[in-house]
Amino acid sequence: MSKEDLAKFEGIITGTPGGGHYLVKLPTGKVVTAKLSGKMKQNKIKCIVGDQVTVGISVYDLNHGIILFRKSASHFNPPGGAPGGPPPAKS
Repeated sequence: MSKEDLAKFEGIITGTPGGGHYLVKLPTGKVVTAKLSGKMKQNKIKCIVGDQVTVGISVYDLNHGIILFRKSASHFNPPGGAPGGPPPAKS
């Protein structure tokens, strides 16, 4: 089944039961089990609890999905600068 055949939903990661699986809560209130897509593994993109993600769900099995995309969150780039990065400019 190709990525074009999947139904795409936005969701939030609520848990990591282990084995590379993630629990994703959809806006409808349903919780699905999802794994990272191959491209995300290849590019070493990690997901943690609280991340907003796009999940592709097969129309044949609505309980399992694939995490296709992780949205960048503001807590990864705090306004005061990242630890270890350049210090904020003084005014």
